[in-house]
Amino acid sequence: MTQKTQELTQDPIDYHLALQTLHEDGTRMVCSSKMHTDRICRFDYLCYCTEGDEFVFFHSNYSIMLPNLGSRRFQPALLDMSSVEDHNTQYFNFLELPTAALKFLSKPVFVPDVTFIFNRFNPDNIMHVFHDDLLPAFYTMKLFSDLDEKARLVFMEGWGEGPHFDLYRLLSNKQPLLKEHLRDFGKLICFTKSYVGVSKMTTWYQYGFVQPQGPKANILVSGTEIRQFSKAFLVKMNITRIEEADKDASGEEESEKEEYIVLFSRLTTRLILNEGELITAMAREFQMKVFKVSLEEQSFPTIVRLVSGASMLVSMHGAQLITSLFLPRGAVVVELFPYAINPEQYSPYKTLATLPGMDLHYFSWRNMKKENSVAHPDRPWEQGGIAHLKKEEQARIMASKEVLKHLCCRNPEWLFRIYQDTLVDIPSLLQVLKEAMKSRLSFNKSKPTSKIHPGRVREAQCQTSVQATDKAQLIISWKIPWNLKYLIVKEVKYEVWIQELGENTYMPYILQQHNFTFSENIKPFTTYMVWVRCIFNSNLLGPFADVLVCKT
Repeated sequence: MTQKTQELTQDPIDYHLALQTLHEDGTRMVCSSKMHTDRICRFDYLCYCTEGDEFVFFHSNYSIMLPNLGSRRFQPALLDMSSVEDHNTQYFNFLELPTAALKFLSKPVFVPDVTFIFNRFNPDNIMHVFHDDLLPAFYTMKLFSDLDEKARLVFMEGWGEGPHFDLYRLLSNKQPLLKEHLRDFGKLICFTKSYVGVSKMTTWYQYGFVQPQGPKANILVSGTEIRQFSKAFLVKMNITRIEEADKDASGEEESEKEEYIVLFSRLTTRLILNEGELITAMAREFQMKVFKVSLEEQSFPTIVRLVSGASMLVSMHGAQLITSLFLPRGAVVVELFPYAINPEQYSPYKTLATLPGMDLHYFSWRNMKKENSVAHPDRPWEQGGIAHLKKEEQARIMASKEVLKHLCCRNPEWLFRIYQDTLVDIPSLLQVLKEAMKSRLSFNKSKPTSKIHPGRVREAQCQTSVQATDKAQLIISWKIPWNLKYLIVKEVKYEVWIQELGENTYMPYILQQHNFTFSENIKPFTTYMVWVRCIFNSNLLGPFADVLVCKT
């Protein structure tokens, strides 16, 4: 057993002490959040039975289970193992046994590393790798101080390594484990300390399992966090941004940094049929080098190194566009769509590019000429083939001019259209590219505005006066937020809400000064509730100060 454990880790473990602790203390669990969709759990001595493919919670007199949900744990699960919300293939639960059952089971193998256990959603697709796995894992590890570079990642979804496994290796100094690896170590694997589940705070897109795909309703991440992640991954890949490498000895960037365009090429599906002609036209129009890259022909770090210094990234819709998170601020993303595909309905990369703080310029181009499209009806269904459908349905799909909104993931019309090859109408695309470059130049001339929110207004107070039986005044005053003294803010306004006690509606006001006399609709001998807050630059809202109770 000790030898098996040493294969898992270089850290020594007292096997007999670990076994005694499991027998006496059992499994312990403490989780965050009330909902399974947001829950992450920390376990001491959570075990996994490789024969039964089940996690096991061993009960002793000293076990802890918070939250203790009883049968509600199965409605539908304790937590999501993936960042893809509430997907029924990603649920986590465990079965329960008394510690007395250990004497009938195989001797456990203990993993002394702090382990981080979750599911990769689709490790074959580079967009899913970043959006669903790497970003969520990176920031989950920031949540817990012991999920550091010495932690061991364990992927339980059952996939093999996949083509992008080297990227997962960048999260930790230790080799990640797959479910299949656990079978090699024994029949009962016990993780001395583990975290199960992954944060969803960084995801910005939903894939259409319940409603048509689109941006998440409540996006919690900004470009600032995405760029912190991309910066960390550039370091892990030993990549220095070209713009940073071009700084002179004084630390100032050279003004004559060479600008260039990156064009993504796809080699098997969704081809740009006149790629060479397009490259020549872009180089001539913008007097820039155009680098052609493809995931099939170049290493991922090589591509990222080029993208990280590009002025513009041009690509047909596809997973490779996730590399836009490595683009420098002010760069342009131009996404191309085949015939009958509405860009507004498929927007993971537009959503990413337009997150506050990403500072990218997103444009789309759509093939509007059916004759410039080459479809492949005889291919397998997963690559857009429709030969398996009834003749009437095939005819309807081939005659349609736009794919209607649909759910994931096997809509034949969507697959037929998205896997078309395209002869790009170069003049119309160049027009889009020229507009994109204009927006980029205007960005370079202006500094990004501050995203700092105002603090609470201070020392808010009210005075009242009654002029007549039907006429009264509220004099509301306050001091500026404390942090305003240290900021340069283009525009400062104040929002005041006034509500008569017992009423459901309130009167809102936007003011520029920090004292004001209100007389309109103010009644004598009446109690009013008043709230005041500060607003920076029209859309950066501060918190309301404590409610004022004012009696006229």
